[in-house]
Amino acid sequence: MNIHQQTSHVTMASEGTSQKKLPRFLCLHGFRTSGAILKKQIFDNWPARVVDKLDLVFVDAPFPCQGKSEVEGMFDPPYFEWYQFNKDLKVYENFDKCLEYIKECMIKRGPFYGLLGFSQGAVISGGLRGLQDK
Repeated sequence: MNIHQQTSHVTMASEGTSQKKLPRFLCLHGFRTSGAILKKQIFDNWPARVVDKLDLVFVDAPFPCQGKSEVEGMFDPPYFEWYQFNKDLKVYENFDKCLEYIKECMIKRGPFYGLLGFSQGAVISGGLRGLQDK
């Protein structure tokens, strides 16, 4: 799978005359949104004194949106999904492909200090720790 649009906020904090690497976080957006949308939400709402101390890497989920996005009209497309699920949330599709895609992102863009996730991205962020043993 190819990594779709990748946007990154990379800054270096000065400490005297030397440069210090900032903690890098892989940022996973919500269901039927995008990395650009999560980036805008963070940079429009978080204080600069916080985001200036982080290296935030935003990526799009691997699958194009397969339905109506709840952010249509507020944010421009394209929209993406990390995986799909049925109405009762018991059957998931493309979850393994999603995990492979995130692994690819981590290898190509890491190392990462941690994950930052919103909505569906938060589900993945929380679940990855438990899946590491596999």
